[in-house]
Amino acid sequence: MRSRGLESVERPTWAPGDIDLGRPSIARVYDYWLGGAHNFAVDRAVADKVLADVPLLKNVILNHRAFLRRAVRHLLARGVRQFLDLGSGIPTVGNVHEIAQAVDPSARVVYVDVDPVAVAHSRAILTGNPLVSVLQADVRDVERVMRSPEVSRRLDLDRPVGVLMVALLHFMADEDDPRGVVAAYRDAVPPGSFLALSHAGYEEGEWDPVWDEAKRTYNRGVSEITYRSKQEVEALFEGFDLVPPGVERLPLWRPESPDDVNGGADNFIGFGAVGRKP
Repeated sequence: MRSRGLESVERPTWAPGDIDLGRPSIARVYDYWLGGAHNFAVDRAVADKVLADVPLLKNVILNHRAFLRRAVRHLLARGVRQFLDLGSGIPTVGNVHEIAQAVDPSARVVYVDVDPVAVAHSRAILTGNPLVSVLQADVRDVERVMRSPEVSRRLDLDRPVGVLMVALLHFMADEDDPRGVVAAYRDAVPPGSFLALSHAGYEEGEWDPVWDEAKRTYNRGVSEITYRSKQEVEALFEGFDLVPPGVERLPLWRPESPDDVNGGADNFIGFGAVGRKP
């Protein structure tokens, strides 16, 4: 059992005092996979175990993060200066406020996550950034999110908002009504707003047994996921005008360099797209 004195030495300044350093966190496991520094040995052990069973997973996760970077840059180029990042996890390496504020230091971001560990770490990390807020809430409770003080203080809902759902909706089962959740956020933001979304999925008629095994391992070690077809992902964009190239495999959505399409773009198990609310 760790002594009180040793714990105080090992606990970094960014780690809130009420966080159990001996219990793994999904948010910190993701941070480790993304190359971040906001994780502990217990998180790295879980992460390495899952990667040993599903080696392709890290490439998948890095592609979702690369899509986030490209999508945010695209929205910045379209004039968006405020972002609602749903299911954000820990805002670590290459996250939204870093990308947006590098282009415009006045850009505003609200991070939303239901995980109290992710929220606690986020608030500690973002102390001192007055243009970024962190909200602990279930993203399915759209009314609570949109009426929250964090959103009302930080975002001007008379101006376009970039709504981000990156690697989020495949954690919602069909009974959670992901299409209804997306539609509710669409209706809550003004015309000219954008939705950037990535999702684990496959082409109709295309299947690889390795994906079943990957899903079983991921479900056991991390969290339950639901694959959806490209057509189902396209249906999530009802009421939005898709930005070219539409719903595309993640590495092929507006790649910025050859590195973006490395790792098997043609059979990548996941899609991304950006849509504009007319």
